Amino acid sequence: MGTEIDIIDAANQLNISVQRARTLCRQGDLKARKLGSSWLISQDSVEKYGLKTAHKIAQNHPAYCISTKSQRKPIALSFFSGAMGFDLGIEKTGFEIRLACEIDKYCRQTIALNRPNTALLGDISEYTADDIRAAANLKESDEIDLVMGGPPCQAFSTAGKRQGFNDDRGNVFLKYIDLALELKPNYIVIENVRGLLSCPMEHRPHDQRGPSFPDLSTDELKGGALNFVIKRLESAGYGFSFNLYNSANFGTPQIRERVIIICSRNGKEPPYLTPTHSENRQLGLPKWRDLRSCISNIKKHHHLNFPEKRLRYYRMLKPGKNWRNLPVELQKEAMGKSYYAGGGKTGFLRRLAWNKPSPTLVTHPAMPATDLAHPVENRPLSIEEYKRIQEFPDNWELAGPLIEQYKQVGNAVPASLGLAVGRLVKALLASETLTSTLDFPYSRYKNTSHTQWIKSFEKEIEAHNQETMQSELTFG
Repeated sequence: MGTEIDIIDAANQLNISVQRARTLCRQGDLKARKLGSSWLISQDSVEKYGLKTAHKIAQNHPAYCISTKSQRKPIALSFFSGAMGFDLGIEKTGFEIRLACEIDKYCRQTIALNRPNTALLGDISEYTADDIRAAANLKESDEIDLVMGGPPCQAFSTAGKRQGFNDDRGNVFLKYIDLALELKPNYIVIENVRGLLSCPMEHRPHDQRGPSFPDLSTDELKGGALNFVIKRLESAGYGFSFNLYNSANFGTPQIRERVIIICSRNGKEPPYLTPTHSENRQLGLPKWRDLRSCISNIKKHHHLNFPEKRLRYYRMLKPGKNWRNLPVELQKEAMGKSYYAGGGKTGFLRRLAWNKPSPTLVTHPAMPATDLAHPVENRPLSIEEYKRIQEFPDNWELAGPLIEQYKQVGNAVPASLGLAVGRLVKALLASETLTSTLDFPYSRYKNTSHTQWIKSFEKEIEAHNQETMQSELTFG
């Protein structure tokens, strides 16, 4: 059982009462044994329980010493690590993730629970490249193979205010770029939402645009933020490619699209990720994985609940159906004022289909506009189903209350996308000859590859310059 401590010491470490500690021992939440009338408790189980419940806070710590006897693995450093979904895919390809950097309290607890030997740091803004190397047990002369990260996406999300780099979260994006370039890894990977493709670097409110206001600058054009990033990478000598990738094309049982930028220190343009699945068996690949393939055999579930008012309608809906499949009068009753609003509203009263991939998981499966109801059971998806859909192992422990666990998994990048990135970078490190599959439908959208996007942005600049010249000629 390892080191054992008494009940008082355990209670003090967890900041709970002795009575509560005894209850945890009796319930088996703490590994303990009775000695007379007293309890002796495993110190390891106290640590683990404390992290899982946030009674003990995950502190910053350096990585443990890496054994020199083991065969050298390519080294990766992870930033904005979240619950480590993307990292799990990278790990599967043989990378040694020496460091995770994450500011969210519950994600940090999850990292400490599952990867106690990985260096764990907090707010990226507080660290220099030297700090990063020291925490990851790396000397100045040590080669870093991969730096990867998905800076907070809200600053670029089409659902948000699109503040770009004016937002504090946009500023940590720039910090990540600068830090990565200073570390000089062989490859840098940047992951983000689709909104990055069209977000300006500087956002001007719509009520400050028009003939009576100054013309928009290049940075204020759609895509200005991404243009700034790739110019920064190019000026440092890195080659790059990017695309909008649907994770279903890489084996995830979910429609989830993310921009992934892969940057190479040797200045060459990396190829696109290699798909493993396709919607209609393009390239002879197997079809997308469906929901049934990943959640049908889960034995135990922990989940939120729908209010009774919504359950009344769910009982009338079959798998794959939503509010539009109710009788018209019930549609109006169920939707209220939203019935007359615009938009598709497909997230309202939505049952998932067994024979299709899941829609994009959100951070709360029971919000009225983004319901994620089980195909046949009258409940939202459980956290166990969330983990399967996002490809976390069943034994991956999530810290914090249930609502925080949903948030961690809902914000994660599916492991299969990490796996695809890891395979590509490893092949490039080994100097393998790779080519892009140019005509493959990587996502539902057009003009999302870096070559198409650059041409589109250049046309936008040209049109903008012509408008500016015309305006100057008109108004002198």
